[in-house]
Amino acid sequence: MPKAFLPLIALFFANLIYAVNYGLAKDVMEEGYLQAFSFILFRVVGAVFLFWIVSFFTKKEKIEKKDYLKFAICGLFGVAANQLMFFEGLDHTSTINASIIMVTNPILVLILATVILKEKLSLRKVFGVGIGLTGAVLLILFRGKGAEQQSSLWGDLLILFNATCYGIYLILAKPLMTKYSPITTIKWVFTFGLLFVFPFGFSQVDSINWIMPNKIVLEIVYVIVFTTFFAYLLNIYGLKKVSPTVASSFIYLQPILTSLIAVCLVGETLDWQKVVFGMIIFTGVFIVSIPQKS
Repeated sequence: MPKAFLPLIALFFANLIYAVNYGLAKDVMEEGYLQAFSFILFRVVGAVFLFWIVSFFTKKEKIEKKDYLKFAICGLFGVAANQLMFFEGLDHTSTINASIIMVTNPILVLILATVILKEKLSLRKVFGVGIGLTGAVLLILFRGKGAEQQSSLWGDLLILFNATCYGIYLILAKPLMTKYSPITTIKWVFTFGLLFVFPFGFSQVDSINWIMPNKIVLEIVYVIVFTTFFAYLLNIYGLKKVSPTVASSFIYLQPILTSLIAVCLVGETLDWQKVVFGMIIFTGVFIVSIPQKS
C-alpha cells in the first residue's frame, strides 16, 4: 500500500471512532449507569491520565508562564464546555441529529476566525455559511413524524452550542499548537479542563450505578481510550501528512457513518427530512471549503 494513503486511512478511522461514539455514549446514559456530567468526569480523568503517561516518553518542553492562562481558556472551551454540552445534548437528542449538527463546525470556525482573527470573509464564503446554517436551523426546528421521541429542541441546541465552543477552542489553540508539540498542548488543555469539569461531574457521582454489566464497562472504556485518546492521535498523524482542508473534509463522513450505525444497530429512523437538511449543511460546508483562487 502506498504511504500516501496511510494518513487518509488514519483520518478515516478517527472519524469512524467518532461515529461509533455517538451510539455507545448515548447507550450508557440511556441505561442510567452514568449521567452526562459524571460520564464526562470519567472521560476527562482517563484522558488526563493517558496523555500524561505518553508525555513522559516524549520530549520535555518548558511552558512560558503567560501561556498557562491560554491553556486554561482552551480547557474551558475545548474540554469542559464542549464536552459537557455535547453529552448533555446527546442525552436529549438522536445520534443522527447530533452528528449532522456537528458538521456545522467548519462553518462556525470560519465565522469565529472572521470575528476573532479578523480573517477576510468573501461573498462566496458568506453564501456557504448562510446555506449551512439554514440547514442546521431547519434540522433543529423541523423534526419529522415520531422524532419527538428521539430528539428535543434543547438537545439539538446544546449540540450546536457544543460545536460553537469547539470552534472557539480551535481558534484559540492554533497558536499553542504551533508553539508546542501536540502532546504537550493537549496534555495541559485536558489538565485545566479537568478543573472545570470536576464540580459538574462530582455533583452526579452519587447517582452513578456502579454495578455495571460488561457491555456498559466496555462502552465507557471505548469512549475514554478510543474516542478521547486514539482518535486524537490518528488525527494528529493525519494532519502532519495532509493539508488542513483535506483533514477537515473527513468530518463529512461522520453523519453518514453515524446514520448507518444508528439505523442498522440502534434502530433509529432516517427520514427524508434528515437527509435533505443534512445535504443542505454539506452543500454549505463544501462551498465554504472551496480554495480561494490566488
